[in-house]
Amino acid sequence: MKSLFAALLLLLVFVAAPAMAGDAAAGKAKSVVCAACHGADGHSVNPLWPNLAGQKEQYLIKQLKAFRSGSRKDPTMSPMAAGLSDDDIANLAAYFSSQK
Repeated sequence: MKSLFAALLLLLVFVAAPAMAGDAAAGKAKSVVCAACHGADGHSVNPLWPNLAGQKEQYLIKQLKAFRSGSRKDPTMSPMAAGLSDDDIANLAAYFSSQK
């Protein structure tokens, strides 16, 4: 019974995971504002701002949500993240993580 439950749980995770993933195309459209500091494709030309291209998707989601909630503070990023929805964050993370 335990193995059946574990198998069903595992199946649910694999089936639900794509539904939870962000839309990279929508993220690209939303990233226009990000380009001023982080570069059009996530490659920053200024060493003060990090490259977002190629970062892990979950890391980007975590950091943007932290800026949005105020648990991570930055005078530039906190206001930028404040207006982002969960979908916006997932989409931006999908886009930047897909960049090389």
